[in-house]
Amino acid sequence: MNSIQAIAALFSSSFLSATLLPGSSEILLAILLINGSATPATLVLTATLGNTLGGLTNVVIGRLLPTLKPQPGLTTALNWSKRFGPLVLLLSWLPVVGDLLCVLAGWLRMPLALVGLFLLVGKALRYIVLTLITLQGISS
Repeated sequence: MNSIQAIAALFSSSFLSATLLPGSSEILLAILLINGSATPATLVLTATLGNTLGGLTNVVIGRLLPTLKPQPGLTTALNWSKRFGPLVLLLSWLPVVGDLLCVLAGWLRMPLALVGLFLLVGKALRYIVLTLITLQGISS
């Protein structure tokens, strides 16, 4: 796989992983880092961009929902969202509840600029930490 294909695959995986669809961009990122498919910075930026755009897709979906159907974690996520506002999206990378936080941000009509900022920061931090751990393992 050449670097363009690797970047496209990572972007797609990161985007889909952030939507309500299942996926695991972290595994692909680690594989691409180990293989040296592109620079670590390029891979982190690609994964962050794809995952942030996927999270924003969930925000848009949330804005379109008239009501929310009860599901596991909804009450907790709703309480967190109301208490912390857009800041709660620093946790948008968490499995299961992260997608719900993005949908709730849209449903609660949180300010889009702050939503985008905190989504970006939270998702970037996750990929940076994963990259550092992976690179540390390679050099050991």
